[in-house]
Amino acid sequence: MVCWALRRVGLARAHLARKASGVCRGHEHQPLGPRPAAPGAPGSAVELLGKSYPQDDYSNLTRKVLSKVGRNLHNQPQHPLWLLKERVKQHFYAQYPGRAGTPLFSVYDDLSPVVTTWQNFDSLLIPADHPSRKKGDNYYLNATHMLRAHTSAHQWDLLRAGLDAFLVVGDVYRRDQIDAQHYPVFHQLEAVRLFSRHQLFAGIKDGENLQLFEQSSRSAHKQETHTLEATKLVEFDLKQTLTRLMTHIFGDGLDVRWVDCYFPFTHPSFEMEINFHGEWLEVLGCGVMEQQLVNSAGAQDRIGWAFGLGLERLAMILYDIPDIRLFWSQDERFLKQFRVPDINQKVTFQPLSKYPAVINDISFWLPRENYTENDFYDLVRTIGGDLVEKVDLIDKFEHPKTHRTSHCYRITYRHMERTLSQREVGGIHQAVQEAAVRQLGVEGRF
Repeated sequence: MVCWALRRVGLARAHLARKASGVCRGHEHQPLGPRPAAPGAPGSAVELLGKSYPQDDYSNLTRKVLSKVGRNLHNQPQHPLWLLKERVKQHFYAQYPGRAGTPLFSVYDDLSPVVTTWQNFDSLLIPADHPSRKKGDNYYLNATHMLRAHTSAHQWDLLRAGLDAFLVVGDVYRRDQIDAQHYPVFHQLEAVRLFSRHQLFAGIKDGENLQLFEQSSRSAHKQETHTLEATKLVEFDLKQTLTRLMTHIFGDGLDVRWVDCYFPFTHPSFEMEINFHGEWLEVLGCGVMEQQLVNSAGAQDRIGWAFGLGLERLAMILYDIPDIRLFWSQDERFLKQFRVPDINQKVTFQPLSKYPAVINDISFWLPRENYTENDFYDLVRTIGGDLVEKVDLIDKFEHPKTHRTSHCYRITYRHMERTLSQREVGGIHQAVQEAAVRQLGVEGRF
């Protein structure tokens, strides 16, 4: 439920527009290729985690992404994501004991990443026309099943099971741009806590006269079914919980600020920012849960909060890791830095030798319809794998007579462990060019 993730899918990406067509370098102009068949292969099936899913026109999983399913970096001992997960667990266990000394919050870190579209969207009140549902931004097995785009996909089911305080940790999947901060697979940690009337108002003066619910109008500060008193107490508990958590992770004296935000499934909603080394950084999204969601899961007598954070985003800040691809590295020089006897031990990543980049450009005329940038990014990732450091759109040109549009992308290749040769990269780059013509229906630009 991270705020920046939901918000960005609704924003158009900014492109660099130029009238010159000679910006790209290299020899990427290929002859006209055939238009590919429609995506998906109706009648076939994909096998994943012991189950079979029939494919249809929605199916868009790539070999690259499928190879990551089941890796579960957050459950690999001494991995930096595991260290961070364990620190959060330790904090919640210590700070929030339940009855008989058992932890108040239960933890679920091995739930299947395959969910239904109802779980991923409808259960969270995400409208049918919301841009976050787009095929271009998600990995669909078929029209009814997908790889979860957020751990919030499990929220309704756990509430329905009667839980009122839990953490969910897992891998999530989104089609996105290619750079040092984005990867098609990353990991989230989600938390939910519900309160009964007695729990929320215990210890509050005249609390026995206060109510959780009322029928009024929605405002910027509360939902139409919540009293202002209940909303403010839930909001206070949420912000206090998160401030304690971030202080546990980053240390005392941390400056925090809250920015109003929007989610379909919380209101009011906030982004939490921390001042780290003199820079304000957004670390998570949170809010008071939409009562409609809580009611539909069978907890009509309770009110609650939820938050979600990206483990990679937090780990990159905490451990000073510069490139998200490193989390998938099996290089011993990377992994051994996180083999520490105490999960709370301070670790500052010592960079591996940075090998030189090899840069190649590719330009093509876009098909007249059904082209999305994420299709191209997925294709580049599938062929180039983790050798691709980033892809930048450096030129966009519209022909004045035909009104056709061409794009020029600059692809930066860099191996994390050795030097790449131009000849080696050239073969990969040629394969990208040919696949773009064959699979995306683009045409070489002359």
